[in-house]
Amino acid sequence: MSEAGSSEVEKKRPPPVKVLSGQLRAAGNRGPSSGEGCVLRLAGGRSLPVSLVWMQGTVMEVQLHADSVLLMDETGTFTVQGVGSVPRGKPCLSPGKYVMVMGVIQAVSPEPVIRAVKMADLSELAALHRRMWKLEVEDLQHVLA
Repeated sequence: MSEAGSSEVEKKRPPPVKVLSGQLRAAGNRGPSSGEGCVLRLAGGRSLPVSLVWMQGTVMEVQLHADSVLLMDETGTFTVQGVGSVPRGKPCLSPGKYVMVMGVIQAVSPEPVIRAVKMADLSELAALHRRMWKLEVEDLQHVLA
């Protein structure tokens, strides 16, 4: 019965939103009564509620004892927790790798903290991914808001 209940919750969760760490840092919390996540403030006074995010960044520090990794994108750093239990996450855990992480927002301030659901190593084409990332983020947020 609990499996059916959790799958219903997952079906209701919106798809991940591509974000930059600086956007999460500046976001407003939804508050304890509305559940996890935050509200991004976008250009033109628009806002976008977010709980599941897709982020990219360079691995700065790996803390295996804490099951976390510190990543940096062009707007700052963010922490990803639960990396040891993510399928294919371990190959991503080396300083200097450029990775994608999909996860649930745990905190936005003072530094964004994400609980990982999926990770992938994008290092092979890192230069291309880095150049395109901000444009991908802006494009998706424009469509969603």
